[in-house]
Amino acid sequence: MPTIAAYPEFAVSGGLISYGNSPTAAYRLEAAYIARILKGEKPAEMPVQQSVKVEMIVNMKTAADLGLSVPQSLLARADEVIE
Repeated sequence: MPTIAAYPEFAVSGGLISYGNSPTAAYRLEAAYIARILKGEKPAEMPVQQSVKVEMIVNMKTAADLGLSVPQSLLARADEVIE
């Protein structure tokens, strides 16, 4: 069954498509928070931030196994295409 998930590991391990927040961008935000806390800022006074970078990964091997054709317009927007 064709499925879309929010985590990139899903598409990398054989899922059809993943679309969600970039783990790399989220880790950078987390590191910035930790650095600010270690410099003495109080966590309660820090603003809540959310990663705004999203990534789409399309697994063409899975699409072929399922007999699906993925539109070229979707592939053009993908951050990564797994052949």
